[in-house]
Amino acid sequence: MWRRLFAARKASPRSATALPALAVAPAVAAPVDAGPPLALVEDRFHRFVLGLPDATGDAASPVEQATLRRLEAIGERFDVSGLPRLPSVLPQLLRALKNDNLGGAQLAAMIGRDPVLVGEVMRMAGSAHFRSAQPIHSLQHAVVLLGRDALRQVATLHVMKPILQASAGMRGHMAGPWLWEHAERCAHAAAFLGRHGGCDTFEAFLAGMVCHTGTGAVVRLLDQEAPSSLGPFSPPFLAGCMRIGARLSLRAVRHWDMPATVIAALVERVDPSESPASALGKVLTCADPLAMVQLLIERGRLDAGLDYSGTWPTCFPSPVLLRAQQDLRRQFMPAQV
Repeated sequence: MWRRLFAARKASPRSATALPALAVAPAVAAPVDAGPPLALVEDRFHRFVLGLPDATGDAASPVEQATLRRLEAIGERFDVSGLPRLPSVLPQLLRALKNDNLGGAQLAAMIGRDPVLVGEVMRMAGSAHFRSAQPIHSLQHAVVLLGRDALRQVATLHVMKPILQASAGMRGHMAGPWLWEHAERCAHAAAFLGRHGGCDTFEAFLAGMVCHTGTGAVVRLLDQEAPSSLGPFSPPFLAGCMRIGARLSLRAVRHWDMPATVIAALVERVDPSESPASALGKVLTCADPLAMVQLLIERGRLDAGLDYSGTWPTCFPSPVLLRAQQDLRRQFMPAQV
């Protein structure tokens, strides 16, 4: 009897089986909506620049087709001698900056011929990026502090700003400032990508700066030639106008005797159906939409939280393009945004 009372009891199946551990679901990040396709970004950017509403149709009307043919004919006859000449200080300074034997005093003397350029150099040298422990006490000090690469960029910005902002007519008056803001961002993105693409950084910067030079001319042509009854432009009509602008940009850089690599990159832009073959052409193909998206985000026309990895052309690996986008945001996005 006692053995039966105190003998060890067999555990019941319920107590012998360990309770299963509660499964913990892995944390899943909320999906990020994809940004719009490249063609839509370009259309939205050009509408923003021209102050146009969204498109209401997908096909070019007969009036648009006739207008586009007229613009193409005018573009073929466009007289490049009417383009502004680059101030002589720019090519002289760019040649001088390639000469390692020239010192800061000689470069400062050359820059000193242009009072506005002096102001830009001093402003850049005093910016947070270049600010030194000692105050800038002379133009020569500023020249030495900036270095040759930054000087070339400052000189190009100074020269190209009035050219890109020059406008006439209602649309041109609105477009000039936006084209300039895009040029700043495109040049910055091109220089960033140029470092990863084996390009000369300054030539990449220069290509980004001038790639939409002809767009301003097209804007002026639209003011002069587009019928007032044309209404909101269709996407095909607007894209056709920008192809004319690409051809005029090419003629402009040839007129200005830009470096051969810059000219070759703009030659490739004339036919967007062909993928660019040159290193600088690939840089420009990606820098242009990167700058468009950045400017549209800043102006509240696109959402900064979208995933734009599917928007960019595939000339560079996605991580490089993501870093380029982040670099643009650090450089241009207001701190509070």
